[in-house]
This record gives sequence, C-alpha cells and structure tokens, in this order.
Amino acid sequence: MTESPLASARILGIETSCDETAAAVVEDGRRVVSNVVASQAEMHAKYGGVFPEVASRQHIRTIHTVVEEALAQAHLSLDDVDAIAVTQGPGLPGSLVVGLNFAKGLALGSGKPLIGINHLEGHIYSAWLDPQADEPEPAFPLVALLVSGGHSELILMTGHLTYERLGGTLDDAAGEAFDKVARLLGLAYPGGPAIQAAAEGGNPAAFALPRAWLEGSWDFSFSGLKTAMLHQVRDLKRQSLTPEAAAVIKDWNTVETRLPVADLAASFQQAVAEVLATKARLAAQQHGAREIVVAGGVSANAALRTLVTKDTPGRVHIPALKYCTDNAAMIAAAGYYRYTLGQVAEGALALDARPNWPVG
Repeated sequence: MTESPLASARILGIETSCDETAAAVVEDGRRVVSNVVASQAEMHAKYGGVFPEVASRQHIRTIHTVVEEALAQAHLSLDDVDAIAVTQGPGLPGSLVVGLNFAKGLALGSGKPLIGINHLEGHIYSAWLDPQADEPEPAFPLVALLVSGGHSELILMTGHLTYERLGGTLDDAAGEAFDKVARLLGLAYPGGPAIQAAAEGGNPAAFALPRAWLEGSWDFSFSGLKTAMLHQVRDLKRQSLTPEAAAVIKDWNTVETRLPVADLAASFQQAVAEVLATKARLAAQQHGAREIVVAGGVSANAALRTLVTKDTPGRVHIPALKYCTDNAAMIAAAGYYRYTLGQVAEGALALDARPNWPVG
C-alpha cells in the first residue's frame, strides 16, 4: 500500500543549493500552488560551469524578490503557510547559507516551523508533484534513479523518507559527463540540453562507445565513456590531417575540423541512457520494487525517458520537465512529509549548511 500522511498542510519551499534561486508553495505534498525559479545559467555559461562566488552573490540579490513572488502568485501571505522547508544540503556552501539564513529569518519572524531538506531527497519527491487527473502517487517499494548534477544513484524506498542506497557513481556522474563531453564537442553549457539538441537527427549507433556495466554492483562509472569520447574526437581530427602534420600536434584542442557532432552526441547520449535505464530496471526486479522513479536534471533527457519506460513492466514516474531541474516545489514536497511526521528543526537557528550531505 502507498503510504500517505493524512494531515493537510501548505509548505513554503526555498532552494539555493547551486545556481537557481527558487521558492514555491505546495499543498499536501502534491499540488503546486506557485513555483518561481530565477536561473543563473546564462550568467555562468561563460565560465563553462557554476562559479560559486558569483552564484552566492546573485542569490543574495534575488532571494527576497523570489520568495515574495512565490507567495504573491499563490495569493498567500507568510501567515497562511504551515511551515517553511529549505535546502540544507548538499550543494555549494555559500549558496546554501543564503537560503538557510533567509529561511531562518522568516521562521524567527513568523514563528513558523523550519524544516531542513536534503536536496537529493527533494529531487526524488519531485515525482509526487502536480499529478494528472486520477494519476496515483508512486507506490512502495520503489527504486529511485537519481541523476542530478554530481550524483548518479540508485535508491530503494520502502516507505516515505526511508532510503537504502543501492549504488552510485564511482567517478563522473552522468550530469558531469554530459557537461564535459559538451565542452569537448564545442557545445554550450549546461551540457545536458546542449547534447540532446545536438543529437537530434544523429545516429546513436554511429560510434561504438563503451558501456561500463560494473556487473555484480549497482554502481555507475562514466569516466571511461568520457575518455572514449576524447579519443574518438582526437581520431577524427587526426584523420583530417596528413600523417606528418598529425605527428607534431601537441594540443589537439587547437585543431579545428568539422566533426560529425550529431552522431557523436547521439552515440554518447545513448550509451549513458542505456546504462542508467537498464540498471534501474534490473535493480527494481531484484529488490521486488513495484515501480521506478527517475528524478534529477538528467531525468529531463528524452533518450533516458524513452529507454526507462520502454521495457519496464511496472509504472515509471518521471517529473514534468519543469520539476526535473532545481526548483523549490520539490523541496516543499519533501518538507510536507517531514512536517506531517513532526520532523522539524528544534529551533529556527538550529540548522547548519551540510554541503556533502548524503541522502538517507
């Protein structure tokens, strides 16, 4: 049976773990009343990744406006919410502190309970948000495939807020691999959307790239795939030169040639998606899980969505695209379940940032 707390509650969520400043109001862990996200992606694109000091300063500039907008869109005041949920970790320390301190101030001033939420837990609970008509919530036991930023993990859930980590990345996570390979192919940051766009019309079987199955474990490894892509690109560049010219090249990044980017992107994307989807399905079968949840930024990838639902006999829950990347609605959703179980901070000032906080 699916567990579901009976208490009704309205939660204000705040998220500042990385480069999105976000706030949202969610009712009963499922209905999104408002969801506001101020993205810094364009600001960080010139760095090829998130610049931590820039991120924290931008959070300071925007957080007050973002929270006000979330309450305004919900047609509510702070008095109308039951509790405040805020990302406590993992994430960039400076970014986390901005959200935590703002939430502490709100809790102190309003007397509302404060709930510290694990960002990864929030991603999992994004699968509970905004259901379609008559759509049932995820049923336990389930396996969650969490693919977010630096995390690629398989987690067994036997009930709400109950986690058993089955396996995770041993080196590069899927999201990191997307970013690094996008840079290798001369594509924009962030890498996930850029590679998916570049792969349209490409042949996913054009290049025979490796799959690290790591049989006997539920772990992942994408470092070898990234290295294989590096060698493949170098080989293509080498083929465009005479043997004499190739022999004296010391930095292949300086060699400009026309690459089959669509085929390279499609082949890489397929290799990542196949491993993620297959291991999630096998883990669910072995652990008697009835359903699979796929969450985190990489869950927005169309190839992964197709593969994970293709051969899975049970129901697969994947959030709407707007809830795949960092947002505060997922923090409020997780906060609802902790609030209804009485898992709140002992005082508004009791929470400290936990940059390396594992889920579970």
